[in-house]
Amino acid sequence: ASVATRMELERYGARPAIFEYLLDHPEFATYVTRALRAARYRIWRTPAGLSLDDGWGARGHFEVVYAQGGMRVFFAHGQYEQRMLPDLAGRAVVVLEYGFHPGADGRPTVATAVSAHLALDGRILGMAGRVAAPLVQKKADREGRTLLRVFSKVSRAIEDNPQAVYESLRALEDVPRRELEEFR
Repeated sequence: ASVATRMELERYGARPAIFEYLLDHPEFATYVTRALRAARYRIWRTPAGLSLDDGWGARGHFEVVYAQGGMRVFFAHGQYEQRMLPDLAGRAVVVLEYGFHPGADGRPTVATAVSAHLALDGRILGMAGRVAAPLVQKKADREGRTLLRVFSKVSRAIEDNPQAVYESLRALEDVPRRELEEFR
């Protein structure tokens, strides 16, 4: 790996069934993040698997390579498109770990951590990545922290007012109705 990172977030309220539903339905989860204005992510299914656009220049494909309660492992490949510098292409393995615990009020909370290992494609990019390692590391850390904060923001919104989240989703025209009803 050219870069590796690990980020953890303090526990926050989350309903286990909903948290795991969103993990198992990443395309639908991006509708939730957009309805709540928590992120710009878009995920859609193609014949080659799942495609991702983070709304800030990262685009590519990913797949869930391992899933069990408490962990998801993803393999991703794509590029980060930049305005002033050449695009960076690479591959990543991302591990999401989570565990549910009772909160002080007896309601469930979740502890989350994300680890990522990124390899830049090509010798020149690999060397440039080593030279710019502190900047690349800072970006990887920021992306990991941002992802966990999105999970937290979505979970908290659902905990605070599930009906408002549902209504926000229902107002989006392109939300798949079958998944919307399952989510309800």
